[in-house]
Amino acid sequence: MKQVLRDLAALVARIGVGGIFFANGWAKLEDGLILTGAKFLEQGAPAPSAWATITMLAELIGGALLIAGLAVSTTGLILFAEALAVFLVAPPLNPISMNELILLGAASLLLAVVGAGRVSVDHMVVIRRRESEAASEFAADDEADQVIASLRGPDKPREVTAKEAAAKETKEKDPTPAPDTEDTAPHPKPRARETKQAEESSATPTPGDTLVAGRKKPAARNRRQSTAE
Repeated sequence: MKQVLRDLAALVARIGVGGIFFANGWAKLEDGLILTGAKFLEQGAPAPSAWATITMLAELIGGALLIAGLAVSTTGLILFAEALAVFLVAPPLNPISMNELILLGAASLLLAVVGAGRVSVDHMVVIRRRESEAASEFAADDEADQVIASLRGPDKPREVTAKEAAAKETKEKDPTPAPDTEDTAPHPKPRARETKQAEESSATPTPGDTLVAGRKKPAARNRRQSTAE
């Protein structure tokens, strides 16, 4: 609520002060530089023609800027300097009196310090500037994130050759393994007891056989077979 009242007060002050300055400058413009310079000459101002031109432009342009709320800080200081110069060099021309000139100078200085408020062109320019700065910061952050993501990203997948693709298609169509495929599956080791029994059975000689010098001696032939011979 306080901010709203402050903005309204700044708006009213800008319109009032800027309107009076603009009206005074417009009066000088209507009278013409020659007549205005003659009036300043009567007041004792040095270089009346240049003085009339400077005051007329300062009041016209400065008053319009105050009403619009554009560059209020700079404009308020310029109008305060113009009012102070008129106060020191020569009395103000009608319809502005000396007291009004003092009030206008003080109000211009106050607006230059306080600002134009949120109902002004200055506030809109500041908002757009901040939005553009924020957008540029976001764009820079997004670009940095993309660079970091590209550096941290996984490697590109290896290209599949035509032979591997054909083998993959064949495997998908016929999942049964080929008969000549080597069986590489692990098998349980034979028990120690079974291994020992197999060795003993292989070492036991067959009946009728006799080991002679590490070789088996053939079995003796039957007597009947020898008699028949």
